[in-house]
Amino acid sequence: MSDTYIIEVSSQAAGIVVRDRGGYRFFAATHRFNALEGQVFRNAREAERAAKRLLEGELRAAA
Repeated sequence: MSDTYIIEVSSQAAGIVVRDRGGYRFFAATHRFNALEGQVFRNAREAERAAKRLLEGELRAAA
Protein backbone atom coordinates (compact mmCIF):
# COMPACT_ATOMS: atom_id res chain seq x y z
CA MET A 1 0.00 0.00 0.00
CA SER A 2 1.32 3.42 -0.97
CA ASP A 3 2.02 6.24 1.48
CA THR A 4 0.99 9.05 -0.89
CA TYR A 5 -1.84 9.47 -3.41
CA ILE A 6 -2.78 12.26 -5.80
CA ILE A 7 -6.46 13.18 -5.63
CA GLU A 8 -8.09 14.39 -8.86
CA VAL A 9 -11.68 15.46 -9.40
CA SER A 10 -13.09 16.15 -12.87
CA SER A 11 -9.56 16.20 -14.31
CA GLN A 12 -8.49 18.80 -11.72
CA ALA A 13 -5.75 18.23 -9.17
CA ALA A 14 -7.48 18.55 -5.81
CA GLY A 15 -4.52 17.66 -3.63
CA ILE A 16 -2.52 14.82 -2.19
CA VAL A 17 -3.05 12.57 0.78
CA VAL A 18 -0.11 11.34 2.81
CA ARG A 19 -0.21 8.45 5.26
CA ASP A 20 -0.30 9.80 8.82
CA ARG A 21 -1.20 8.38 12.20
CA GLY A 22 -4.79 7.23 11.97
CA GLY A 23 -5.21 7.61 8.21
CA TYR A 24 -4.29 9.90 5.32
CA ARG A 25 -3.83 13.66 5.73
CA PHE A 26 -5.07 15.89 2.88
CA PHE A 27 -2.97 18.74 1.41
CA ALA A 28 -4.84 20.96 -1.05
CA ALA A 29 -3.39 21.62 -4.51
CA THR A 30 -5.55 24.69 -5.13
CA HIS A 31 -7.58 27.13 -3.08
CA ARG A 32 -10.81 25.43 -4.23
CA PHE A 33 -9.99 22.51 -1.94
CA ASN A 34 -8.65 24.45 1.06
CA ALA A 35 -11.66 23.37 3.12
CA LEU A 36 -10.15 19.87 3.21
CA GLU A 37 -6.63 21.03 4.11
CA GLY A 38 -5.23 19.06 7.05
CA GLN A 39 -8.22 16.72 7.42
CA VAL A 40 -7.43 13.07 8.06
CA PHE A 41 -9.32 10.41 6.11
CA ARG A 42 -9.42 6.63 6.63
CA ASN A 43 -8.18 6.06 3.07
CA ALA A 44 -7.50 7.83 -0.22
CA ARG A 45 -10.91 6.92 -1.66
CA GLU A 46 -12.66 8.67 1.24
CA ALA A 47 -10.60 11.81 0.58
CA GLU A 48 -11.50 11.66 -3.11
CA ARG A 49 -15.21 11.42 -2.27
CA ALA A 50 -14.93 14.46 0.03
CA ALA A 51 -13.20 16.45 -2.73
CA LYS A 52 -15.95 15.49 -5.20
CA ARG A 53 -18.68 16.57 -2.76
CA LEU A 54 -16.88 19.88 -2.18
CA LEU A 55 -16.57 20.60 -5.91
CA GLU A 56 -20.18 19.55 -6.63
CA GLY A 57 -21.41 21.86 -3.88
CA GLU A 58 -19.37 24.72 -5.33
CA LEU A 59 -20.78 24.10 -8.82
CA ARG A 60 -24.37 23.98 -7.52
CA ALA A 61 -23.88 27.25 -5.62
CA ALA A 62 -22.66 28.96 -8.80
CA ALA A 63 -25.70 27.83 -10.81
